[in-house]
Amino acid sequence: MGAEKEAGFQLMQGYFTAHLRAPDQVAAPAGIEERRMGIYRDLIYNNIESFIASGFPVLRSIFDDERWHAMVRDFVHRHHSRSPYFLQISEEFLQYLQSERATSPASKQDPPFMLELAHYEWVELALDVSEEQFPGDLAREYTDEQLLNWVPVASPLAWNLTYQFPVHHLGPACQPVDPPQTPTFLVVYRNRADTVAFLEANAVTSHLLSLIQSHGEGSGEPASDALTGQALLQRLAADIHHPQPEQLVAFGKDILKKLHSLDILAGFRRG
Repeated sequence: MGAEKEAGFQLMQGYFTAHLRAPDQVAAPAGIEERRMGIYRDLIYNNIESFIASGFPVLRSIFDDERWHAMVRDFVHRHHSRSPYFLQISEEFLQYLQSERATSPASKQDPPFMLELAHYEWVELALDVSEEQFPGDLAREYTDEQLLNWVPVASPLAWNLTYQFPVHHLGPACQPVDPPQTPTFLVVYRNRADTVAFLEANAVTSHLLSLIQSHGEGSGEPASDALTGQALLQRLAADIHHPQPEQLVAFGKDILKKLHSLDILAGFRRG
């Protein structure tokens, strides 16, 4: 008898959650007062919608109410979240946009930059709540010689990103149909004061930071194989076929200074 009750409860629970996820398509379980059912429906949806709207404010601003709520309700109905935590809802919504939404007929009416904009807004939240720690054992100031002869250490809280659309400028008044010829290079980072900010970079700075993250300290390579600032700048000059490598090294020293001043580079270690 106990097993039958348990099976009946699980069946009722299934109907209950199915109705909450898609109230227009799945009838409410019998025996539950409609007023109470309505409270559950509103509570679940309003909490999820409010969290998504606050996590993607720019995306919300470019959708009218009807299209926005239709998309969020589709997310609640179709997406099976892997995490029960509210802080993960933004990541789950991004995954929905990249998978279920991207393959649905409704996506044909979505702006072409939507996935990139959603990713950019999610990155800001992800960095804000990241448990990564900014290295605290590095100096605040370095000589020009140390910048070039020591190994740069990239902050684990700096994300080097490239987008086809200018995601940091998008909004109700800026909704391009086609991407510009030049991609948008952004470094989104959390500094020592735990403030999330971004640097609008260029192709050269973005590539240099990528080299630092791949070949500097903390990249996963043995410390003895990590490249110094000068070696990285020489690698950069070779990669972009710069006609005067030494000139680029002198220019690149200023880039290293700027990245360090913004806490995108945590510092330098003796090579």
